[in-house]
Order: sequence, then C-alpha cells, then structure tokens
Amino acid sequence: MREVFQQELQEVQERLVEIAALVATSMENATRAFNESNVSLAENVIADDDKIDVLAQELDELAINILARQQPVARDLRIVVSALRISASLERMGDMAEHIAQLARYRFPDKVVPKSLRGTFSELGALDVAIAKKLVELLRTEDVSLAEEIRNDDDRIDALHLSVFDKVLGETWKGAAVDTVDATLASRYHERFADHAVSIAKKVQYLATGDWIPVAL
Repeated sequence: MREVFQQELQEVQERLVEIAALVATSMENATRAFNESNVSLAENVIADDDKIDVLAQELDELAINILARQQPVARDLRIVVSALRISASLERMGDMAEHIAQLARYRFPDKVVPKSLRGTFSELGALDVAIAKKLVELLRTEDVSLAEEIRNDDDRIDALHLSVFDKVLGETWKGAAVDTVDATLASRYHERFADHAVSIAKKVQYLATGDWIPVAL
C-alpha cells in the first residue's frame, strides 16, 4: 500500500509539471501574439486554455481521491494539499496568458499598445516566459535556488508594471482611451501571472526546506 501511495504522489508531481509546461507554452505564445499582432497564435492560446483547465480539474480530483483513501499525514499531507493550491494557481496563470491573447485578437490587425510602450511589454513578456520555464523546473526538481530567481524576476516585473502606470498617467501620454485601458489591463495580466508563480515557488520551497518565507505580492 505504501508503494502505491508513493506512486500516486509521484503522479501528482508529474501532473503539476505537465500543467506548468503547458502554461509556459501558453504564455510564450500569448507574448508573441501580443507583440506581433498574430491573431492565429492568439486563437491557439485561447483554445488551449481549456486543456489546462481540464488537466487542473483532473489533478484536483486525483488529490482529493488520495486524501480520502490514503489519509496522508505530515509531509505527505502537505504535498497533496499544496498540489491542490498549486493547481489553482497554475490554472489562473493559464487564464492570464489567455487574457493577453484575447487582447491581441481583439485589436488585430493593430498592435495592442502604442509604440512608446512596446519595448516595456516585450520585456514584461520575456520575463513572464522566463519565470514560467523556471517554474516548470522548480516543480520537477525542487531546486530552491529557482524560487529565489523567480522572486527576483517578479521584482523586475513589478517595476515595469509601475512604469506602465507612470506612462499612461503622465502628461506626455498621447494614447486614446482604449490604449490606456489596454495597456493597464495587459500590464496587470503580466504582473498577476508572475505573482501566481511566486506563490507557487513559496509553496515548493516550503515543501523542500520546511521554511516558510513570507513574500508580499
């Protein structure tokens, strides 16, 4: 029975890695769609979000089934409960990628943001993609150094997020109302994507070390 239980815990981890990899791909494609005004790629991201949702739901069902049958305790219990919470965060990260892709589709064939902000959003997207890929490795390996890298990347995203607000609220901003709304929403989606990654990184770090490090999101 113990061997079966350990196999089930391994399956939970593997499913988390699978979902995280799909989320990373979605953000990478959403970023390209956003920056390049690629409507076909945007539609792929939107369609693929359903797959992420289904996999997250199936993982939740597996975790709940394990809780009911195995009644885990101590670290095993923390693993299963953390998996439920991580699954929810990954699902939300997929939603953020989908929202970014939706903006690209809505504004096609135009770019979503004015030229003055495109460099900022290119950097935001690149950082989110990097974070997503590091998260896949963190879930696979529990290498806690990756958690620190994710938090550092999130700090950079927060600074860029604030710079977008400074830009659209500044006296020199010439964008139309729709430009202001799009830039604000897109920046928020990027920022929230990274915040969810930080939340997951904290949980994995806690499982690996037993130390809970509070981080303000």
